Amino acid sequence: MLLETIRGPRDLSRLDGAQLRDLASEIRSFLIRAVSRTGGHLGPNLGVVELTLAIHRVFDSPRDTVVFDTGHQSYVHKLLTGRQDFTKLRQDGGLSGYPSRTESEHDVVENSHASTALSWGDGVARAYRLRGERDRHVVAVIGDGALTGGMAWEALNNIAADTTLPLVIVVNDNERSYAATTGGLANHLATLRTTRGYERFLNWGKQTLFRTPVVGGAVYDTLHGMKKGLKDIVAPQGMFEDLGLKYLGPVDGHDIEALEHALRRAREFGGPVLVHALTQKGRGYEPALTDEVDRFHAVGVIDPETGTPVASSGTAWTSVFADEMLRVAGERPDVVATTASMLIPVGLHRFAAAYPDRVFDVGIAEQHAVTSAAGLAFGGLHPVVAVYATFLNRAFDQVLMDCALHRAGVTFVLDRAGVTGTDGPSHNGVWDMSVLQVVPGLRLAAPRDASTLREELREAMDVGNAPTVVRFPKGSVPDDVPALRREGGVDVLHENPDADVLLVAVGPMSAVCLDVAARIRAHGMSATVVDPRWVLPIAPALLDLVRRHRLVVTVEDGARVGGVGSRIAQEALDVGIATPVIDLGVPPVFLDHGDRGRILAELGLNAQDVTRRVVEELARREPDLEGAPVADDRS
Repeated sequence: MLLETIRGPRDLSRLDGAQLRDLASEIRSFLIRAVSRTGGHLGPNLGVVELTLAIHRVFDSPRDTVVFDTGHQSYVHKLLTGRQDFTKLRQDGGLSGYPSRTESEHDVVENSHASTALSWGDGVARAYRLRGERDRHVVAVIGDGALTGGMAWEALNNIAADTTLPLVIVVNDNERSYAATTGGLANHLATLRTTRGYERFLNWGKQTLFRTPVVGGAVYDTLHGMKKGLKDIVAPQGMFEDLGLKYLGPVDGHDIEALEHALRRAREFGGPVLVHALTQKGRGYEPALTDEVDRFHAVGVIDPETGTPVASSGTAWTSVFADEMLRVAGERPDVVATTASMLIPVGLHRFAAAYPDRVFDVGIAEQHAVTSAAGLAFGGLHPVVAVYATFLNRAFDQVLMDCALHRAGVTFVLDRAGVTGTDGPSHNGVWDMSVLQVVPGLRLAAPRDASTLREELREAMDVGNAPTVVRFPKGSVPDDVPALRREGGVDVLHENPDADVLLVAVGPMSAVCLDVAARIRAHGMSATVVDPRWVLPIAPALLDLVRRHRLVVTVEDGARVGGVGSRIAQEALDVGIATPVIDLGVPPVFLDHGDRGRILAELGLNAQDVTRRVVEELARREPDLEGAPVADDRS
């Protein structure tokens, strides 16, 4: 097996063309076997085998820096840099699903938030040049999907202005991000892939550029030949060369010899060069190639022969949201949906299939998605912006200044909120509840089960004068947890007369808190368990419940700093309630990849550890509480 002889990139230099093709075949077979056992990003990596081989043969990693955008196309890179044990990929103690500096000197950026590699490349290349290390190069590999992000174009604008920057940009063009890439850029890249003629390229330029007010026509005139010669117009690399970038391609991304030739020319040019490689997502694996949904972008454990899931899981949170959105759309023609290149992962594909004119996939452009939604709201619609919780961080300013400041009725649905586990530190959605606490007027709901998700989603879309947020975790939705009663919008899930402690369960942590309530009975203590449902704003009824208990313990799988617990404690003190509040949540650390249950246990957010904390706190405070009023009732 050739793959077993590769311990680092330099081992590739001894292989001839036939051996390289054999190695590419071995790598694909390895990936299919390995990822089918653990789950992971399969389709993207099958598409970049030859491209990654060529990069590592032409450039000298780690002296030359290779940055992948996004990092889910880095499995081949891991294999070629000495990491061939994929038995625990994305699991405790195993390899990360993204590049990781802790794993290898060949990794620079844990790049799982898209459209950032060009900025990284720009900075690293400038640093090398300023340090006098002019023999070092930077390679930024970016997918056509990531190029839909505005940050990539901010970087291109700066890169192109520096004619001596030692940076090679490799566009991995497979026409897809999660699913097929959409938008004007995708249309242009399609032109680059398929057209050599003058008339069709000019037609593309007219249709695309004339959509841009004021400047569009002028730019088209320029393309028509007022500024450039006819020779440059006929070659459809014009868009990149107009920026000042040297363009090479399109190149067959599965022809190692052609790729190496283009990459060597780019390396020797002495300035920024864009190499346009055409690849096929899912290459070499028929089940992926026939999956028109996302070409096996990400899979769970599957049968490697058929590509079918080995075991069926329960109903996913995302699926509950998808079904309810479809029902609401049938009832309310004003409801529309927006997402940032995540139509399928966030469950909007069913809505889109039924009402294609009411769903907008803007590409990897979260900032644009949010501000566009504010415009949709001003126009009399109710937009639902659905993204992973971790990606809303990228559009905080737009939530604050475009939605909240303008009292826009926009609903944000945050999938994969809280601890997500296997996807690693950048994909945990633990920051949203802390970050959004400071947004004036914003309302945030954390459903505990399928029924409350459906209910709270509808409540959110009934708000027309402020942004609303509904968040839920990754994975299967638990069994419904019925409420005993509802008090001022707060669901009481468990209660005892004269309960010692109030357990405030945020969303899916309700099951943990109910378990804690059962456990502390063995210690002669009792608890009330409540689900606030809407954690922002804090309901007056929740503060009344705080007043009536000796101790409050909040349990959330979001960031503890600035989280729900701290907000409850702050507002209780503001109205003169002195009941102590213990806020349990995620500390300010980046969480490693691993099983969600294991991570929660390590953080002390399981029933056993929460019970211990409650019992210890009550025991410690009991001498001070005997004979004392339950709380300070000043108002």
